Amino acid sequence: MSPVTAIVVAYDSAHVLPACLDALAREGVPAIVVDNASEDGSAEMAEVRGARVIRNGRNEGYGRANNVGAAAAESTFILILNPDLVLDPGAVAELRAAAERYPDAGILAPRLVEPDGRFFFQPRSLLAPDPSNRRGEPALPEGDCCTPFLSGACLMIRRELFRRLGGFDPEIFLFYEDDDLCRRVADAGRALVHVHAAVARHVRGGSSAAKPGRVFRSRWHQAWSRAYVSRKYGLPNPAPGMLFLNSLKALLALFSLRRSLVERYGGSAAGALAFLLGRTALGREELTREDAR
Repeated sequence: MSPVTAIVVAYDSAHVLPACLDALAREGVPAIVVDNASEDGSAEMAEVRGARVIRNGRNEGYGRANNVGAAAAESTFILILNPDLVLDPGAVAELRAAAERYPDAGILAPRLVEPDGRFFFQPRSLLAPDPSNRRGEPALPEGDCCTPFLSGACLMIRRELFRRLGGFDPEIFLFYEDDDLCRRVADAGRALVHVHAAVARHVRGGSSAAKPGRVFRSRWHQAWSRAYVSRKYGLPNPAPGMLFLNSLKALLALFSLRRSLVERYGGSAAGALAFLLGRTALGREELTREDAR
């Protein structure tokens, strides 16, 4: 049995899955693809490439679908990655070697490289706002380092630790699930480690194909999830400010007849309002905690 199993959540991801799965196969890493009721043949494409496919009857959201995949894995480590991410040769071996070097590591993540060659590194998040370099702009690491936050685009974690911590928060449908997991791993006394020699190529925002209404839905969840995790960790409630600012921007966009901006800002305003009214992300999607297997 391979010590690492990849978990890939697909949602209309057929345009990016082949490169992702082919790279995993070259690394000798078996993949579990959890398909969130795609309509573009994502599940069939994954099966053709040898992945084990779990078909959700509906879109369960990103974190919840990853929990389903993790429950089906039996390896020591799980490698959670977006379908629009392609691992460089040797990346998984570097992550495994780093896990041996740093036994206190809770999560290990590769160096993320954007299509333009830029090194994407985000050393802070809503739940870990302090940069590593407090006297100025955080410097990009030139080697392995501990960091307060690791992007959920690609994370390697021991399956047992993931299970013990409860996986991704099932109340979150989309966005901030990686912030929340990183915070809980750090609170458990484990390090978050950036592994510089492990490289992954990331096409940001390319995991799902464009579809009418998808931007509104995405922005709704982004606003709601931000307010949810803020409340969860005792931070100031951002919902009133988000509602005011995005309502104003949506109104201005409406007058300018820019539908894309109306959808963008309107979605954010609607998500913030829903949180203030006590509505939940699962309620919006007509899901319950028991829906995810």
